[in-house]
Amino acid sequence: MKMRLVRDDAAAALAVIAAARLTADWIERRPDPVPYEWLRREPEGEEVFLSRPDGTVLRTIVTGDGPTVVLAHGYGVSLLEWNLVQASLVAGGHRVIVFDQRGHGGSTFGADGIGSGPMAQDYLALLEHFDVRDAVLVGHSMGGFLALRAVLDHPGVARRLRGLVLFATWAGRIYDGAPHNRLQIPLLEMGILQRLARTRTGGVLFGAAQCGKHPSPAMIEIFLEVFLQQAHTPLLPIVRAFAREDRYPRLAEITVPTVVMVGSADRSTPPSHARRLTTGIPGARLVTVPDAGHMLNWESPQALVQAVVSLHQAH
Repeated sequence: MKMRLVRDDAAAALAVIAAARLTADWIERRPDPVPYEWLRREPEGEEVFLSRPDGTVLRTIVTGDGPTVVLAHGYGVSLLEWNLVQASLVAGGHRVIVFDQRGHGGSTFGADGIGSGPMAQDYLALLEHFDVRDAVLVGHSMGGFLALRAVLDHPGVARRLRGLVLFATWAGRIYDGAPHNRLQIPLLEMGILQRLARTRTGGVLFGAAQCGKHPSPAMIEIFLEVFLQQAHTPLLPIVRAFAREDRYPRLAEITVPTVVMVGSADRSTPPSHARRLTTGIPGARLVTVPDAGHMLNWESPQALVQAVVSLHQAH
């Protein structure tokens, strides 16, 4: 009896593995809406390194002339994610500032470490350093989570903003309504996710989970290249903050004109969080991108650009 159960379990496991491989094969054969070479290009501009009191050094890139837009990327990636959006905004007559969050990409860790407190202070320091006024701040995923703390806890941030775009993001309590996160985040904390992502099948499926209903092999490949370059262990405090912190009760304090964006197929920050943000922030407008996932910056860059332009034109 026990042997039969073992055989049945083994057969079931093999079936799951086979199905996963077939799914990965199907994804890798899909067409790419944007070529790999375009997605791999870093945003162009003047590279400036900003030193913080705790020893952190933030890598930034500034380019363009016109109304300012500041782009804050998400967890485990870098300013590379903004290449398509930055190019479009600059072509449309904007000054664009992108930066690597502390501990990501070309930015270092300082004595204060990784947490929403020091990372939100980095936003204020960046706005002050570049004398940013009347700007639109765009926060993707972790970038939006931190932007909310920056706006709420540092009045100097809100005074320098014309508008706020929160996309594929949340105000804490990241597990609410998101079973995908209840699996993904513990695996990340244990290091299992990173090991799986280094395998062909595991990497393709993990990358595809960040996309919407039409996963792109090129987007998955670039995402994995950047994600696997990060040292995730020292970044875990901010990951834990996603679930432990809760700023939903304070959203009514935000007076900056806000657009909330989400892909209808986003599993990491599902539309329920976007609806809570829109309901909680006075006057916020919700934009839902059909079939898109968590990587709106590449899946639907023009929708994001339109949101930025709408805020600049609203005054």
